[in-house]
Amino acid sequence: MIKGNFPVDKFEQIETPFYYYDTNLLRTTLQAINAETKKHEQFEVHYAVKANANPKVLNVICQAGLGADCVSGGEIRAALKAGFPASKIVYAGVGKSDWEINLGLDKDIFCFNVESIPELEVINELAGKKGKTAQICFRINPNVGAHTHANITTGLAENKFGIAMRDMESVIEEAAKMEHVKFIGLHFHIGSQIIDMGDFEALCNRINDLQNELERHHIKVQNINVGGGLGISYGHPNHLPIPDFKDYFDTYSRKLKLREGQKLHFELGRAVVAQCGSLITKVLYVKQGAAKKFAIVDAGMTDLIRPALYNAFHRIENISSDDAEETYDVVGPICESSDVFAKAVDLNACHRGDLLALRSAGAYGEIMASQYNCRKLPEGYITEDL
Repeated sequence: MIKGNFPVDKFEQIETPFYYYDTNLLRTTLQAINAETKKHEQFEVHYAVKANANPKVLNVICQAGLGADCVSGGEIRAALKAGFPASKIVYAGVGKSDWEINLGLDKDIFCFNVESIPELEVINELAGKKGKTAQICFRINPNVGAHTHANITTGLAENKFGIAMRDMESVIEEAAKMEHVKFIGLHFHIGSQIIDMGDFEALCNRINDLQNELERHHIKVQNINVGGGLGISYGHPNHLPIPDFKDYFDTYSRKLKLREGQKLHFELGRAVVAQCGSLITKVLYVKQGAAKKFAIVDAGMTDLIRPALYNAFHRIENISSDDAEETYDVVGPICESSDVFAKAVDLNACHRGDLLALRSAGAYGEIMASQYNCRKLPEGYITEDL
């Protein structure tokens, strides 16, 4: 088995479970993004903070010049603390509370991605009390499906996100009547872990049609935000550590008919951080069951919930052993039958005390950890810490 390159001797000094972020790979990934977007002067990338808000990881991303895509007031605070300029922060979310809106207004963030008329009315009211004008984009639900897990599709009519296409013109006209909001663009997001460029092409076609319709009514759009959604290779993190950003950005360059002076915004999260992160856990026991062998580890669904929540696959490597491979179910200590990381997975023979790495865990790993069973939250370390 080809394994990742880990400082195992240093890991052995750290209490498990913990997250490890390879900042060398993270910086290389960010360089790949910037190399592609520099070819397209109208493109701007905002990092989706919900994927991973580890302060040290955020700081590396900020240093690369990306903006921030936030979905809560807490994420806005985390982004600002990490150094992201407010002028590059976009704020989405179907349920923005008053304090979160006020925070965005006080910090003069770039824009609010608005998802309903009631929200628009509240933003206008709160901005008016401060004597400010909030820049807004309307999140439009394009009713475009994506070839991904049902729980992470966001662009279908049945999803809770966005404003229906049929209401697009009326909400833009409604905003024009309000004194304290300024309409500056449209926002879209169809889902996550998308690897079929045809899904993004379908979104481009829908946006092209919508823009044509708006222009027939003399409505100009300054900014188009297409969200993120680009997937990664969970099966081959060693061979494919960096997503194909060229194909991704070229798809939008070819298929989306941008107008002169129009800016195209992206909100990449998983594609930025997933491959640089691994959950490191220790084997507590090797248990021979009636029909299978279990590697029982000290990490659980509290530390990485994706396998239990989405039946998600994460490659697992025994980074302490080079023994012949054996087949295991890798399970955690949580008092739930769903606390299983993988079934019938081949690993170098496991022994008590061996360290296992659950790969591609930099996105939606540490950030989704919980304290169920009164467990400690896992620590996160970057390369420079070791």
